[in-house]
Amino acid sequence: MGTTPRVLVVGAGTGGMCLAHGLRRAGIDVAVYERHRTRTDGLLGYRIGIGPTGSKALRECLPPELFDVFVATCARSPGYFTVITERLRETASFELRPDTDPVETERSVARMTLRQVLLTGMEDVVHFDRTFTRYEQHDDGTVTAHFADGGSAVGDLLVAADGTHSAVRRQYLPHAVIRDAGTVNLAVKIPLTEHTRSLLPERVRRGISLIFATGGIMGVLHVMEFKWDREGRLRPGLSEADTALLARWPGLRHDTTRDYVNIVLWSTARTFPADVMRLRGRELISLALELTRGWHPHLRELLARADPGSAMPIRVATSDPVPPWKSSTVTLLGDAIHSMTPGRGVGANTALRDAALLCRQLVRAAAGEKTLLQAVADYEAAMLPYGFARVADSLSRNGTNGEDRLYRPFLGRLALLGARGYFRVTSRVPALRRKFVDDFYTYRGEDD
Repeated sequence: MGTTPRVLVVGAGTGGMCLAHGLRRAGIDVAVYERHRTRTDGLLGYRIGIGPTGSKALRECLPPELFDVFVATCARSPGYFTVITERLRETASFELRPDTDPVETERSVARMTLRQVLLTGMEDVVHFDRTFTRYEQHDDGTVTAHFADGGSAVGDLLVAADGTHSAVRRQYLPHAVIRDAGTVNLAVKIPLTEHTRSLLPERVRRGISLIFATGGIMGVLHVMEFKWDREGRLRPGLSEADTALLARWPGLRHDTTRDYVNIVLWSTARTFPADVMRLRGRELISLALELTRGWHPHLRELLARADPGSAMPIRVATSDPVPPWKSSTVTLLGDAIHSMTPGRGVGANTALRDAALLCRQLVRAAAGEKTLLQAVADYEAAMLPYGFARVADSLSRNGTNGEDRLYRPFLGRLALLGARGYFRVTSRVPALRRKFVDDFYTYRGEDD
């Protein structure tokens, strides 16, 4: 017979909460400690793409009805992956698979909504306003987490799920390097109205659009539409199952997410003013408009209509690979160990993959199939290779590395022409188009 461990999770983000649900379903004692003061605090308003890898992990760890809530609260799934120029000219467009399968599809999720889903039913597990400061490992195999309020918690395993700037990682793996990727993102949200909807071509409205612009500026545009209106009321025409499910889901009372257009611009850090990380609100919107002079008037109007409170700058960071270490009563998942750029859009999916894998290993330890330390070691032996492979992939895509050829004075023009040409040819040759879509789902569904 095994001994059921007590697991302490630092961070109530996507990966940490997925793990907590899985452990609780398995009867393993788990507590989550979150630095934010309430369930609506934090910068949680933007889109993440959940592919088959992430959906499989959520289905594995969440209670069945809560997984159904996750599916019901996703925005309308993207119908197209489209590549456009800054003048709104279509370079390429790939039709994506319909969302008839709850797992084998690409889903658009608002971060705030996903947080509310993952916090559902976990009121006795999640402890807010608890900022982790340090831990101590003891000779009896336990570990104590200490918090800024003077409190502490004792468990058998401490899991760092506290993101890119993980305080746990700083103590546990002080040699682990988080470095500047050399790019800056500028993100805004625009309320989706009949007018703002009319500014976009149909395929852009109905999908994910990548903007390859001249002058070393890149962008991505998502249109997010939900099953509730601007007052939070369920829309007519929903299925009976979705209506009943959402009507009894308590998270909708906490979720302020409404239909919106999300635009993210990025470029090498050299493109932005030195004080960009201190800019907020209208200053950032003005900067976005300055960077997009010469863009199509409809795109510029969208930027001008952005909610000032939503505008934020992000300095993109990435993890350097860390050699394997001797496993112990502390481990890490998600961005706390393998932070990556948004170049492949799989950061959240990889964190969810970590959570499901670690949960499986801890369940086996609780059943007596292996020791707790062996479970942790087996998790880390699998997680490190795929995690850092995703980090490397993310640095090689779509100009997320500040040294990318796209940002060089002369080579940049050639690189832009090459990228546009690749997408144009791929989308027009049926065999290449099918392979592109198949590879898209294969990569985002890889969880071996």
